[in-house]
Amino acid sequence: MSTARRTPTLVFIPCFSGAPWSAEQLAPYGEAPKRTLRLPEGVDDMERYADHVENAVADLDDYVLVGDSFGAVIALALATRRPRGLRALVLSGGFAADPVDSKAWKALMRAIGRARGPLYRQLTLRAHAHRLASPFDGEGQVPWNEARSRELFLVNTPAASFGARVRAAMTADYVDALGRVEVPTLLLTPSHDVLIGENASKIMLAGIPDAREVVLPRTGHMFRFSHPVTYAAAVEDFLAAP
Repeated sequence: MSTARRTPTLVFIPCFSGAPWSAEQLAPYGEAPKRTLRLPEGVDDMERYADHVENAVADLDDYVLVGDSFGAVIALALATRRPRGLRALVLSGGFAADPVDSKAWKALMRAIGRARGPLYRQLTLRAHAHRLASPFDGEGQVPWNEARSRELFLVNTPAASFGARVRAAMTADYVDALGRVEVPTLLLTPSHDVLIGENASKIMLAGIPDAREVVLPRTGHMFRFSHPVTYAAAVEDFLAAP
């Protein structure tokens, strides 16, 4: 999409951990105006997360939402409201509705979302870090692994917030609202994603009127962390396209 008018503010929405995008992840965007935020704690409804972001961008009249994973669902939820000033949408590793089909895995997610204390730190976060992993995590500009994913959550995500976000993810459903997205949309998809699966992007690609998908080879679900330069290049190419 053309940016001839002016450069919009890039608004970066965090993943499930809730942690704002780091300076290392924002650096590849150079001098472009940027804004990031931390997700609120203990919120179990996707619309309330969208409210939080909508309030954070209320002063902007020209911006792009860049949502990663859980943050992509938040960005999508806000985009379906057709907010003033939204110029484009980037959704990486996200979904329009809970992508987990397995009843057994859904039950397990609910159970580990209720864990607290040592069970949360030693069981929930180790299981979640394993689901986030890909064989390509160590190949990026910032080599990543399961231990680093677990540490990300230990530092940034209280157990109650983890459980609340599980409930928000499992109850969100924007499939029937995808047609309300009126801006150009990039679906940025890693080539290996056990957590989300390939159908999630197909549903959004079919439902969002002006959507295109870029699959980044040899990347996994944590590619915002492991491949920040590759990720940013795809976003910049999208924004520069006519």
